[in-house]
Amino acid sequence: MALRVRKNRAVPPVAAADRGPRCPLTACMQLLSGAWATNVIWFLHAQPRRFGELRLDIPKISARVLSARLRELEAKGVIVRNVLPTSPPSVEYALTPLGRELVPAIDAIVAVGRRLQTREPTRRPRPRSHRS
Repeated sequence: MALRVRKNRAVPPVAAADRGPRCPLTACMQLLSGAWATNVIWFLHAQPRRFGELRLDIPKISARVLSARLRELEAKGVIVRNVLPTSPPSVEYALTPLGRELVPAIDAIVAVGRRLQTREPTRRPRPRSHRS
């Protein structure tokens, strides 16, 4: 006898104008998608940063990937690119109001990460071998 499919009790998806039902979690995660996107947002939440400063903040990221991530986040409306009137011209990146809304969620993830770093590793029980 097959099991009955239960209804999901999570918040129902919000209908987008012309794309049909869409999950709010998916919409938010699309803003955070891409390698290093959350790191960029995290390091911009304290103050605006220049490209070189972000490279120092995130040492393992390549210039190519950082540049791509900054362009993607700007296109999504998460960050804003400000050209400073200096000689030579300099560019500074800052969070938009939408980007600032993402900071509490990232902050919660960082808090869990800190707890995981200080926690003792748990030992997993060894799987038992079954003899036939």
